[in-house]
Amino acid sequence: MTGGGETWARAYYRNTSGAELRSVVTLMGPAGRTVELHCALPAHDEPGSCETPRSPSAGGPDGYAAVAEYAGAGPVEGAPLLLRAGSDRAPTPEASGRPEASG
Repeated sequence: MTGGGETWARAYYRNTSGAELRSVVTLMGPAGRTVELHCALPAHDEPGSCETPRSPSAGGPDGYAAVAEYAGAGPVEGAPLLLRAGSDRAPTPEASGRPEASG
């Protein structure tokens, strides 16, 4: 996400599993800059979010990517990965090889 000259990543969740889960939200930016945030997701049916700290933007939004990973409880090495979701820019007509739509 970007706004006011800052960039950050946010992931929303609703944990109805009955057990606490874990999430890692990673924001990758230009020049190899990475911010990683670990969140505990309480076991309840209320929506929540996990958000990295905001930092000054270094270039445009196309220089950033974000990934959110959700895992089960327990030791990190034994916890099952339940979901991995990442951001991706929509391809431009030039990159996809398709002609640009005209109106």
